[in-house]
Amino acid sequence: MSEEIVNTDMAKAWDGEEGDQWTQFADEYDNTNRSIWARFLATEPIGRADRVLDIGCGNGQSTRDAARRAPEGSALGVDLSTSMLALARRRATAEGVRNVDFRRADAQVYAFDPGAFDIAISRFGVMFFEDRIAAFANIASALRSGGRLAMLVWQDIRKNEWFMKVRETLAAGRDLPMPSPGVPGPMALADPEDVRGLLAGAGFESIDFTSIEEPVWLGVDAEAAYKFVGEIGIVKGLSDGLDPDAKAAAHERLRAALRAHETPEGVRFTSGVWLISATKT
Repeated sequence: MSEEIVNTDMAKAWDGEEGDQWTQFADEYDNTNRSIWARFLATEPIGRADRVLDIGCGNGQSTRDAARRAPEGSALGVDLSTSMLALARRRATAEGVRNVDFRRADAQVYAFDPGAFDIAISRFGVMFFEDRIAAFANIASALRSGGRLAMLVWQDIRKNEWFMKVRETLAAGRDLPMPSPGVPGPMALADPEDVRGLLAGAGFESIDFTSIEEPVWLGVDAEAAYKFVGEIGIVKGLSDGLDPDAKAAAHERLRAALRAHETPEGVRFTSGVWLISATKT
């Protein structure tokens, strides 16, 4: 089956430099939100025989974890990044997780078998669709009647210290606009009322929001954290437009912010996350 891609800008990033960086730092990305992911799993959303669809699976940790919790079922992870999917497959083989598969797919338009899944999950992988209604309607079509949706998304940027600190350190005198709900990006699903209307329109009901406030972990110390975050997408995006001197100064402020957040448990920032659950109508 040919791969139909409509989110072309996201595909260019995730199947290019951005995805390659996430592949290189796979362990760091998984560790960044490990306490948040643990809270998600503690809700026990996945049954032993569930057929699980993982949207925006990245390097596949979430898909493999789902497959382990569904030993009588299966898990399919979909993503736009060829390099991350390749790593996900290698790790599944190395870990002996057999009831799992990975596929390059744009979840907004991919022709999933109707009603093939019991639950769709996502760990920060559903905020980037150009047409959100079409995307969630397509995800709903992949679920059986009464199938469930469980996804983690970022709350308002003001609840997320790491994002705010990046903006502050890299602004370099610029008046940076705040991200708007609904616009593709990390905070696209931050507004509960907006999301309630979105999901209801896409065919979901019993829409619920649980707030999770757990630290984001960026490294064992500031130097390790800077090696990781110095080249991530949001940092590059905010610093690429600066002249060399301003960029160097901005990155030094970022280093200082990381040093200021060193703790005995590593470099940590506060965060606010929504666990959004819903049921297919």
